[in-house]
Amino acid sequence: MNEKLSELIQAYEQRVYGQSENVRLMLASVLVGGHVLLEGVPGTGKTKMVRTLANLLGGDFKRIQFTPDLLPSDITGSMIYNMKTGDFETMKGPVFTNVLLADEINRTPAKTQAALLEAMEEKQMTIQGETYTLPDPFFVVATQNPVEFEGTYPLPEAQQDRFLFKLHIDFPSMEEEVAVLKQMIISKQEGTVQPLLTVEEFNRISVEIAGVTMTDEMYGYIMSIVRKTRETESIRHGASTRAGIAIAKAAKAWAYLESRDYVTPDDVKKVALASLRHRVILAPHMELEGVTHGQIIQELVGSVPVPR
Repeated sequence: MNEKLSELIQAYEQRVYGQSENVRLMLASVLVGGHVLLEGVPGTGKTKMVRTLANLLGGDFKRIQFTPDLLPSDITGSMIYNMKTGDFETMKGPVFTNVLLADEINRTPAKTQAALLEAMEEKQMTIQGETYTLPDPFFVVATQNPVEFEGTYPLPEAQQDRFLFKLHIDFPSMEEEVAVLKQMIISKQEGTVQPLLTVEEFNRISVEIAGVTMTDEMYGYIMSIVRKTRETESIRHGASTRAGIAIAKAAKAWAYLESRDYVTPDDVKKVALASLRHRVILAPHMELEGVTHGQIIQELVGSVPVPR
């Protein structure tokens, strides 16, 4: 299975340039059933990253373009009246899929954003009092644009906490941008990507990741990092216990991607920033000084003693 994942990552990086670490982090997240929030300026390939991953995994893929007039029923589905039979029938929404791309999620009001909460947390959806189980696997990848303010609705902190990772998509290097141009203009490599993993293989990998060894010292190391976010003056609101669960799950997946069946402190450090940056709120004086979440979290993680 690890060889399969190596082949998948190689094929992924041939399609998406300049995002090698983000690609691996997103794959690590979805392998443990986590959801991902992608943040970046327009035109940096966020949608393509998600669509390519869905195609490589061989699962069903659906995309929702979030707009200010989008209704919760447009996501979840609704009951409709069949005039031929005289009965009400359930019309399931696009949330019933394996990979759901919530594009520009911050362009819709909180009521519609909240329609995803039950699906993300419980892996089920209630329509007119009837509860339906979502396909397995199921994960949401949402995108948002940090430079637009008109007509946007920032995600509530409680909903951001449902995402395992928040990844920042930055501009690639000069060489990588040239490669993107050649791919789009010359080779026109935009055909359908052949799946490299079946749903059964995906589930098998998830089971193997759950079996990756994590010692008591590593559990203590993770919770020391989480508790440190509540004790520093640089952070107004620290991370919750859910953050520790996210780091532990992600560290196991990262160790598996590194061909190991045990977790090391380096695995924890690798996933800590993506797991914490959307779960902490900086103190006002830090924001005024222009300090970023990444700077604070990296300094905080470095200050926690590493177990042997």
